[in-house]
Amino acid sequence: MEGIIQFITDLLGTPAILIGVIILVGLLAQRKTADEVIRGTLKGILGFVILGAGAGVLVGSLDFFGALFQEAFGLTGVVPNNEAITALALNDYATVTAGIMVIGMAANILIARFSRLKYIFLTGHHTLFMAALIAVVLRVAGLNEVLVYIAGGLGLGLVMALFPALAQPTMRKITGNDDIALGHFSTVTYLVSAKIGQLVGKGSKSTEEAKFPKGLSFLRDSSIAIALTMLIMYLVVTLVAGPAFVETGLGVTQNFIIFSIIQSITFAAGVYIVLQGVRMVIAEIVPAFKGFSEKIVPDAKPALDCPVVFPFAPNAVLIGFLVSFIGGIVGMVVLIAMNADNVILPGVVPHFFVGATAGVFANATGGRRGAVIGSFVNGLLLTFLPLLLMPVLGDLGFANTTFGDADFVAVGVPIGLLAGFNANVAAAAIIVLFTIPFVHGFLAKKKKEA
Repeated sequence: MEGIIQFITDLLGTPAILIGVIILVGLLAQRKTADEVIRGTLKGILGFVILGAGAGVLVGSLDFFGALFQEAFGLTGVVPNNEAITALALNDYATVTAGIMVIGMAANILIARFSRLKYIFLTGHHTLFMAALIAVVLRVAGLNEVLVYIAGGLGLGLVMALFPALAQPTMRKITGNDDIALGHFSTVTYLVSAKIGQLVGKGSKSTEEAKFPKGLSFLRDSSIAIALTMLIMYLVVTLVAGPAFVETGLGVTQNFIIFSIIQSITFAAGVYIVLQGVRMVIAEIVPAFKGFSEKIVPDAKPALDCPVVFPFAPNAVLIGFLVSFIGGIVGMVVLIAMNADNVILPGVVPHFFVGATAGVFANATGGRRGAVIGSFVNGLLLTFLPLLLMPVLGDLGFANTTFGDADFVAVGVPIGLLAGFNANVAAAAIIVLFTIPFVHGFLAKKKKEA
């Protein structure tokens, strides 16, 4: 039984496999030839594996940077980490998490098929994180085991369709079409960044329209600009942390200047690999998903992980990361000044992926000014929002840790508070909310036919 649960969890929690299955079904639905089906399916999986490999390169480089940063400034506190808290939850709630995940994905397809929320959420690891959060909250609240699966699965399916729908208006501005959606549970901060960009960015040019003097024209290449920017950051934190820490703390025998150069270029290479992987995934899944949406779920759109927006504004990616990280530092300083019980440290990895995406969203609505201010606010939100979830998780036995992305707060806090009041009321509320898209879709269809 444990092996079956592990298989289901791994299968549904692996985005590359999910993407491959969707492409396979889409191509079969279009009655493509065998070689087209095999080639399209494998290239889609390959693209996602390349994307993941690029993310691994990025994370490896950022881990070094994070350690140097904490050493340089003597920081201690909590770094929100989705993977860490999910691993803790799976120790005791693996079965119910897997069950909620399966029901949630089926519920997502039902919503996309029979309502106006036409989005299929394909970021499997975020689906797993959200399933774990819901499972822990409802199970610890004492809800009947059957109701945990039903309410948890329906609630998961609802948020898997709802959050991509909320982000889609800005996604159309970013991509210039309606072919793909965003499937990443930090939508709340992206929407806030986009709204701030809209408010402050009137008349501001896009980050991608930057003009450089002839002697600096090489900066038009985003890979070069990213490498040079990261080199400056690496050198600063290395010098402040002390060059000796590179050897004693990180176990690296290279000269600290060579180490900084290699890590900054490694970071730029990671971004380059991610962009290539995203382009390959989009090239395969968009035409394949037409078959899926025409034959199985009409008008459905694939909701993909956050790097899907990176190729559309590479400069905004770098600006979003750097400014969001600064916002995280400012937020941390505020918490220290307030003598807060918990201090959220600015995790470099979440500030890269979420900050970069927030930068792209804010650039789409407010140009350079919007990208800077929107990303800064995103950095503040990444600091303060996880604090709201910590009391709920602490009551559930997960003290001093929390999820990092905003949508886990938006879902976990209300369910946790309601379940704390009465678990059955929480389950009833989730089921009622799940029916709303179907009722809305039915009424809209009747109105159109009238």
